[in-house]
Amino acid sequence: MRAVVLGCGYVGLALGRQLTAAGHDVVGVRRSESGLAAVEAAGFDAVEADVTDPVSLAAVPDADWVVFAAGSGGRGVESARDVYVDGMRTAIQAFAARDDSPDRFVYTSSTGVYGDHDGAWVDEETPLDPSTPRADVLAEAERVALETAADHGIDGTVARFAGLYGPDRYRLDRYLEGPVTEGYLNMVHRVDAAGAVRYLLDADVARDDVLLVVDDEPVSKWTFADWLADECGVEQPPKRTKEAHLADADLSASAAQRILADKRCSNARLRELGYDFSYPTFREGYRPAIESWRSDDR
Repeated sequence: MRAVVLGCGYVGLALGRQLTAAGHDVVGVRRSESGLAAVEAAGFDAVEADVTDPVSLAAVPDADWVVFAAGSGGRGVESARDVYVDGMRTAIQAFAARDDSPDRFVYTSSTGVYGDHDGAWVDEETPLDPSTPRADVLAEAERVALETAADHGIDGTVARFAGLYGPDRYRLDRYLEGPVTEGYLNMVHRVDAAGAVRYLLDADVARDDVLLVVDDEPVSKWTFADWLADECGVEQPPKRTKEAHLADADLSASAAQRILADKRCSNARLRELGYDFSYPTFREGYRPAIESWRSDDR
């Protein structure tokens, strides 16, 4: 099979490597020339194109599978809408109009669409309640991914990623130095974020479906920070309540909403489908970072 990864960045590069290793042809798409080198270094084809520009998408070859993992570069809500909603619709329509249109379309979304559940468990059946303007855009993008793909005879899938971590994104200092605000962490290692998407394509599961991609163990931020400190051999960091953090006069409205968006995400559905995690919990996933941290001369 040929897979096209639109927005072949942090997860897309790992996905491309996994699909290539499984014997598939992969094309990684970036919207800037500077990003193409990383795709080529990962060992598969690179094409420069922008999901918001149907003319540039014409340079991307036909594919059996299209994975939409494009990002908006951390810019504002309107930029996010341009990419996730308008850009996704443009991409689906561009590929669907071809004589050899894709069989599958996968959109990598976020568990941020759930909003606040006061630490309760959520799964694929939990109603969405986005608590930030950006999360509103992501929820709208999920509808576009499923409905627009279906309108064009393509099976769509939404993969809702928990917080991504892995090489270059361990952020140990944030938790070791503190203060650490209470609440739950829902995480998935980059290898498993990519692995879950690879699995649902290769195993042909979760068509016209939504899937939570999160590891086995959501964990209290305080518990995680103390564990990390103990493993690194340093003093446990200071803690603060949500109320104390929300009282910070410099806190932005969007940051406050993220602090209040507390939940535990279940991966029961992904496990039932047969996916086997490389890093089932943070303990396995953070081990390389801890060993590297301890080996540094501090």
